[in-house]
Amino acid sequence: MRLINRIPSRRSGIMLAALPFIAVMIAYAISSDIRLTANPNDKLLPAPATILDTAIRLFTEADRRSGDILLWQDTWASLQRLLLGVGISAAISLLAGMAIGLLPLVRSGFSSFVAVVSMVPPLALLPILFIVFGLGELSKVVLIIVGITPFMIRDLSQRVLDIPTEQLIKAQTIGGSSLVIALRVTLPQILPRLIANVRLSLGSAWLFLIAAEAVASDVGLGYRIFLVRRYLAMDIILTYVIWITLLAFLIDWALKTLSRRAFPWLEAGL
Repeated sequence: MRLINRIPSRRSGIMLAALPFIAVMIAYAISSDIRLTANPNDKLLPAPATILDTAIRLFTEADRRSGDILLWQDTWASLQRLLLGVGISAAISLLAGMAIGLLPLVRSGFSSFVAVVSMVPPLALLPILFIVFGLGELSKVVLIIVGITPFMIRDLSQRVLDIPTEQLIKAQTIGGSSLVIALRVTLPQILPRLIANVRLSLGSAWLFLIAAEAVASDVGLGYRIFLVRRYLAMDIILTYVIWITLLAFLIDWALKTLSRRAFPWLEAGL
């Protein structure tokens, strides 16, 4: 049997998926042990037990000054910014993508503009956003929107253009207006793509959020990471990085589950 036709069983698939994670943890444990053996005071690679103790403390112990558990406070602040930015981006991308893909006049006027805007490095605009929108919450949300919206618009508009012309002609033949065609023909076919776009954009959204929080914020996951870096508190930094990764995974899993349940026909056709 050719390799391209060999499909692992469910148990084998789980084991294969776990292997890279196990390999990374083993490699880290060995590297940490080597460094700590050479220098017990080394802070670069804390022992896994140290990271675990730190994680338990961060998740359970309240700050002496404020009385709040800082990790949960940072998590709530960052998730609010992330979900608001991604949600607004998704709404704008859906409307603009459908308009550019369906309407030739809009496509002629805005397609090239969106393509050029998508080439601008979002982080290069960060100082401008802070000047225009201030150092508050708005600038952080706007950075996420500016960073991921142009790419999502381009992808969704292309997906609309890929819809077979026959479907649009048939809808017009039976009397469908532009609005009806957009809502009944186009929208159902690009909603799964919108969810896929959001999933693919989450990594970039986290990057822009952490960058904005590191520059100007007093609460948030990115703010805390850059605050403790000056003390070389790698156990705290690694705990936050692992937590951010877990949050991103859970959001991605939730979106994947939503897509599978809302559009079962999509996977059935694969």
